[in-house]
Amino acid sequence: MSPRSVDAHGDRLSEPFVHEALLYHDHATYLDGTMKFIYEGVARNEPVAVAAPPANVQLIRERLGAFGDGVTFHDMTEAGRNPGRIIPWVLSRFMDDHPGRRVRIIGEPIWKGRSDDEYPACVQHEAMINVAFTGREAAILCPYDTSRLDPHMVTDSYATHPVMVDASGKHASDGYDPYGITDAYNVPLSEPPFGATTLRFEVGDLVRVRRAVAEVGLDADLPPDRIVDLQSAVNELATNSTAHGGGSGTLRTWCDDERVVCEVRDFGSLTDVMAGRLRPADGRRGHGLVMVHFLSDLVQRHTSQTGTTTRVHVLR
Repeated sequence: MSPRSVDAHGDRLSEPFVHEALLYHDHATYLDGTMKFIYEGVARNEPVAVAAPPANVQLIRERLGAFGDGVTFHDMTEAGRNPGRIIPWVLSRFMDDHPGRRVRIIGEPIWKGRSDDEYPACVQHEAMINVAFTGREAAILCPYDTSRLDPHMVTDSYATHPVMVDASGKHASDGYDPYGITDAYNVPLSEPPFGATTLRFEVGDLVRVRRAVAEVGLDADLPPDRIVDLQSAVNELATNSTAHGGGSGTLRTWCDDERVVCEVRDFGSLTDVMAGRLRPADGRRGHGLVMVHFLSDLVQRHTSQTGTTTRVHVLR
């Protein structure tokens, strides 16, 4: 790609909301990029948050020293384990905690070790940041480790970020296409494994749905509170299926050594790319889908004109 240079007066950097990808290849380039971003915020009295994997949080803490006392830190492997949690429960929450002030956030949702199941949700999360926060007074910097991530992940960062940052400075991305990359990762999910249970349900069958979820949770020795969380998430999906997905749906459940998975399929088409990614105001529809993300360790979704499939994962 041939990046187009921009400065503080460029068309994309002059907007209230700035979303940048930092391309780094070692500790020195990581700290160089993140420290510039943080110190700019400190100089402007802007609240700063860092959400990154533990090793990178530690790097930043050590370099900041006493300055770190005024920075909010999150372990992204926990707070962002489910990429669908990051916008409502990390980014939006920090902005809402500082009303009337411009904020700065370092968010690193993609690291070496993200699973093939998780990665599409990570890309869609990065793309939808641009939709979620357009017009907000905020700057978000997303580091990408070019020495460890697969090359296609670095390439995808050009599609999800309007501004790229590297050793040569800041550049407008010629590949920026948040809706296109979101569509590209809206792919059919793999078939459930042999032995998965199947339950066809209608509006009067939600008790049977919750019972089926409890059974797979008990079989997997999930803690009681996580069984309740899984039941609540699946109940919300099944309720949406009966109300908006053609009046019925299919529940399939299974588990492996690492997780319990519940899948809900129906004939509805989910056209709102932000569904479940923003915490709605009290009384507004959509709160349930946000809670599905909050309660789950991963949410996968594929939607088309013929139906929608949603999978929720809970780690064992």
